[in-house]
Amino acid sequence: MSSIRQYIDIYRDNAKALDDNSSPVLNALRPKAFEALDGKELPRRGDEGYEKTSLEDMFAPDFGLNIFRLDIPVDIADTFKCDVPRVSTLMAYVINDKFVKSAALTDRLPEGVIFGSLARESAVHPQLAGQYYGQLASLHDVPTALNTLLVQDGVVLYVPRGVKLEKPLQLVNIFSSPTPLMAVRRVLIILEDDAKAQMLVCDHTQDGERGYMSSQVVEIFLGRNASLDLYDMEESSPLTSRCSQLYARQEEGSRLLVNGTTLACGTTRNDYHISLEGAGASSMLTGMAIASGHQHVDNDSCVNHRTHDCESRQKFKYILDDEATGAFEGGITVFPGAERTSAYQSNKNILASAAAKMHTKPQLLIYCDDVKCSHGATTGQLDQNALFYMRQRGISEKMARTMLMQAFMADVIDTVTIDGLDDRLRHLVEKRLHGQSSFCSDCALSK
Repeated sequence: MSSIRQYIDIYRDNAKALDDNSSPVLNALRPKAFEALDGKELPRRGDEGYEKTSLEDMFAPDFGLNIFRLDIPVDIADTFKCDVPRVSTLMAYVINDKFVKSAALTDRLPEGVIFGSLARESAVHPQLAGQYYGQLASLHDVPTALNTLLVQDGVVLYVPRGVKLEKPLQLVNIFSSPTPLMAVRRVLIILEDDAKAQMLVCDHTQDGERGYMSSQVVEIFLGRNASLDLYDMEESSPLTSRCSQLYARQEEGSRLLVNGTTLACGTTRNDYHISLEGAGASSMLTGMAIASGHQHVDNDSCVNHRTHDCESRQKFKYILDDEATGAFEGGITVFPGAERTSAYQSNKNILASAAAKMHTKPQLLIYCDDVKCSHGATTGQLDQNALFYMRQRGISEKMARTMLMQAFMADVIDTVTIDGLDDRLRHLVEKRLHGQSSFCSDCALSK
């Protein structure tokens, strides 16, 4: 039996409970998602676009679902804190798949801004949520349809026209449960014309002895001249799997920065779908992954230039050690009428051991003239000449290797625009390269 069957059976047996413990806006798309999943299976290793990653295997374990929204006690203050020096944020949490706001969050948000529970806010503002929810997330994509079928809560960020948030927002996703659990998470981000926001999302697993599965779908709508910086940092456990799909639509003159960092994981698959719909829109998609042991990280991007005079940049870097594996498939499509497009894509990787493996597949499709597009990929080992040069100056081999790998990641970290977060990332990368296994749980953003 395919793994998707167990979740379809759960839906059939618990459809009323799913609806009763969610909101009408989220419930409205469940029948369409159920229909879209009829006869479908999750992608397996070797399927197109999934050459090195099997979603079938990721979803196969018998994870529980908290359909009846039972409270799972988590002492956030005692077990988790996050402090990035010189950075002040407005913080909220998602405990497994339930939104929990910090004490002063509502009072410190500018008037008209919504940063809260998707289930609650979509019930209070059904017209706003209904206008956007599910409009980008394709039900033709099997993991997206499965998320839409089972989701009961999530996070919504709404920034009205012309509002520019002075403080970054922070969302901390925490896994903690007495039994293996799948969290079905949804994020809806809406920035109206001329709005601006920065957001940091941290994935954290509190205990490494239990199996967890994160199914996440993110939808981003950027109005004319809107600006969003989104940072997604994963620090989980070897028994935690993550399957994330991000969809973004950009209108005229909008700017989007997405930075995805994997510091520790079990098996991770991230899909990025970015569509530049308005002239003058620009996007930057960057990512870095550090994997060791038997960890696996797979990033897949699809950036669509649908109109003229837009710009996109993609930059992904991996460092793989031990028997870790990585994959990157990046696509750029320039549609007819998208003249004067500027698009660039780069994937560079270091294999720090003979057993580590990397699969990379950049793709470029151009259907009009007068464009500037390029892509490239490299996979290799550390520069032996540089290592020799540093050893000659009294630097130990271990320290020299660490310094070279830190330098390798520097240009990805340099894309960070939140003051203080870039320095914190350098510190976390350094700890990870030294083999330390606890990162986010040792640090926090000021409130």
